[in-house]
Amino acid sequence: MRAPDHPERLSAPAELRTLVERYLDELALTPELGGLEESVRYSLAGGGKRIRPVICLAVGEAVGTEVERVLPAAAALELVHTFSLVHDDLPALDDDDERRGRPSAHVAYGEAVAILAGDALLAEAFRLALSYPSSGVARELAQATLAMIGGQYLDITGDTDDLVRLHRLKTGALFSAAVGCALEAVELPEREQAPWRAFGAELGLLFQIVDDILDGDGYAELEGLDRARELADEAAGRAHARLAEVDGDTSVLAEIVSGLAVRTV
Repeated sequence: MRAPDHPERLSAPAELRTLVERYLDELALTPELGGLEESVRYSLAGGGKRIRPVICLAVGEAVGTEVERVLPAAAALELVHTFSLVHDDLPALDDDDERRGRPSAHVAYGEAVAILAGDALLAEAFRLALSYPSSGVARELAQATLAMIGGQYLDITGDTDDLVRLHRLKTGALFSAAVGCALEAVELPEREQAPWRAFGAELGLLFQIVDDILDGDGYAELEGLDRARELADEAAGRAHARLAEVDGDTSVLAEIVSGLAVRTV
């Protein structure tokens, strides 16, 4: 059932990010990983805005639960995202030697260890997702992970005719899951989920369009910078509209949407 009362004060995005960082720092990994743990923690400590887990926690608070209840789901999302980055950087895929100003995992530890570290991150993510009484969080995460992998396949094989579908899978799926995993963690009734689900879809689209504007590819290359900016503004507007439809204090999420729309890095 839904938590009966909203928290007295919603956490600011920066506070939620601090909670995520602390949780990841203190996360006990499976002992059987042995020496592989170093490369797993190296990859997790690579920085980033932690936007997906922050959104997950913000949704949990907005529907009236304490962030501690949602933290395992939020961390699981970040572990899946990190797994995807570790593997994307490999020579067989994007062949990137740096990630956020540091050597990529395969440069720091070698390709074989990087592959195993990515595998471990994925497995640890599902260990966290399965810590909930129901399987909802794990199902949500599995669906999003498979969609992300499918989108990556379209990208590496050059099947980019349907750019919207590619990005909905490759990038949007984990943003949708940031919302969906929170809903499952707090066991929000399905009849109340529709506007939240619509909000998650708009978030993923917004992030991708702005990302393309910053990189000068994707939507920016296909539509031109001015039109891409219009598309981003439209996605942000729809995201705000979806938030207006839900029952709860969505001010923190509205702040996140506005920040994504104007981000420069």
